[in-house]
Amino acid sequence: MSDNNNQQQGQINIELDEATAQGIYSNLAIINHSASEFVVDYVCIMPGTPKAKVKSRIILTPQHAKRLLKALAENIQRFESAHGEIKEFEQAPIPLNFGPTGQA
Repeated sequence: MSDNNNQQQGQINIELDEATAQGIYSNLAIINHSASEFVVDYVCIMPGTPKAKVKSRIILTPQHAKRLLKALAENIQRFESAHGEIKEFEQAPIPLNFGPTGQA
């Protein structure tokens, strides 16, 4: 009985509801930080559209942000080992104003 309790104490039961399991597409991440947190805003920006909305925001402690960085690096390395190098394409800079600009 105590072995079963020890096993259960080391496990976390994580639930994933159907809506969350669908995920949200993002092609832009905006990252800001303060002394106590990292804020990652995920955006889906479409060409020719003057406006984009933040689709999701994740707030992390600096320690969790560093763990996420390590986990992503490990997963990218495993992906590239299995599927080849991920190629980066040149992208035009995304304008931060998303609209017409005035002239003086």
